[in-house]
Amino acid sequence: MLEDALRYPLNNDDRLATLVIGGLLLAFSFLIVPVFVLQGYLVRVLRSAAEGEEAAPSFTDWGALIVDGLKLIVVGLVYGFAIAVPFVVATFVVGIGGATGSEAGLAAFGIVGVLLFLVATVVAILVTYLLPAALTNFALEGRIGAAFDVSAITEATLSSKYLIGVLLGVVLNAVIGTVAGPLVFLLVGIPLLFYGQVVSYYCFARGFAEATGRSGRGGVDTARTTPTDTL
Repeated sequence: MLEDALRYPLNNDDRLATLVIGGLLLAFSFLIVPVFVLQGYLVRVLRSAAEGEEAAPSFTDWGALIVDGLKLIVVGLVYGFAIAVPFVVATFVVGIGGATGSEAGLAAFGIVGVLLFLVATVVAILVTYLLPAALTNFALEGRIGAAFDVSAITEATLSSKYLIGVLLGVVLNAVIGTVAGPLVFLLVGIPLLFYGQVVSYYCFARGFAEATGRSGRGGVDTARTTPTDTL
């Protein structure tokens, strides 16, 4: 998967134009609309990679990209809300403890607050781990509801293949981002940051596809994950 992921953004015929456009969209994200286009493109990356395409898609039909980008952002917001709520609750409880004024109350609410923050952290890690599966399933099905398909998401996330895909995607994005960071002011780093995003999403999608039995290479693989593939 590693070699395929690194080559994926460079395999299409207009790779230079794609990298430049992606870099420009990142640079002008503060204008909001480029964010929608970029997110829509990442939907195409997820779909393309999950279906076994060896080359990254091009920036075509921008109207569809914006629509898909809006949908992806909605999904991300819902999952982000699931991450934020436990932390808000924990903060609220700690705040109540601080308002009691007594040492006993502070100690009791402090302990409860620490436990709630630990639970919130675990929930955040879990939701973050589920998110790539949710996004990929949405990209494949084209429906926002697919991002909340418990059956499909569970099947993927319990597989070691998905775990490897997610970890590889996170690590590659971090490494490429670290290399690209100092080069941003030379402009070369911005397309490189976009390249890292595409590589990362490729890994997420391939991990999901392999975990759910979608070989993509020449069609849908009828073989499903076996007990030895699950965590």
